[in-house]
Amino acid sequence: MRQRFTKMQGAGNDFVVIDATRAPFALDAAQIRRLGDRRFGVGCDQLLVVEPADGEDHDFRYRIFNGGDGSEVQQCGNGARCFVRFCVDHGLTAADTIRVRTVNALLTLRLMPDGRVRVDMGAPRFAPADLPLRPEHLDALPTQLGAPLGLVSMGNPHAVWPVADVDLAPVETFAPQVQWAAAFPQGVNVGFLQVLGRDRVRLRVYERGAGETLACGTGACAAVVAGIRAGLLDGAVEVQTRGGLLRIEWDGQGSVFMTGPAETVFEGEIEL
Repeated sequence: MRQRFTKMQGAGNDFVVIDATRAPFALDAAQIRRLGDRRFGVGCDQLLVVEPADGEDHDFRYRIFNGGDGSEVQQCGNGARCFVRFCVDHGLTAADTIRVRTVNALLTLRLMPDGRVRVDMGAPRFAPADLPLRPEHLDALPTQLGAPLGLVSMGNPHAVWPVADVDLAPVETFAPQVQWAAAFPQGVNVGFLQVLGRDRVRLRVYERGAGETLACGTGACAAVVAGIRAGLLDGAVEVQTRGGLLRIEWDGQGSVFMTGPAETVFEGEIEL
């Protein structure tokens, strides 16, 4: 079968986007992995699927699959920004603000006049049931970096560790040990946070099913929330990822807001 697609990126986090508003999405895990393969396919961190709404409280359904293993995941913040840019650019909506339903959340996405996108990511959650988490196994986590700064769900689970220099953080050795540890029965995204000031940080994130990506929107939200709760950060923070700059805002109570870029790279077709 031939599949049309759009390649997009948000702060270096790259995506293949498929319009399934006119025909049902029918790719299996092997075909998704083929699309995600950077040598034999298109290459992407995640595949994003635009589907028609199935309720009155949203405009579209937003589905996310890891390009590395083909698994469906709950959330992707950088992908959400590309999602609304795709919908506007392809004439699926005339609105600059839309609401989308993911597997487990309702998001509000706004395309701003300067081309950036602001996303209401919803409120962070901390209870073990929301991560999910087995607290009795936390003592068995690797001790190289000490205790995590925070465990936060932004619709998907994150564990954040503070580091003195993200360039020297043991991302490729430490993160795989933590990601599927007994404490995290569904795995966890692992963040490495360097605080530069109360309004500036640097961040690297090792994602479930993808490994390290150039940026992770939910990871940036989780890291800033953890830093605010620890008293290290103020309510508006510039997050420098390896792929670009994100702005994260949280008042300590309600929704987390993320603002950042969303760009189309190219469009095409591939035989699957």
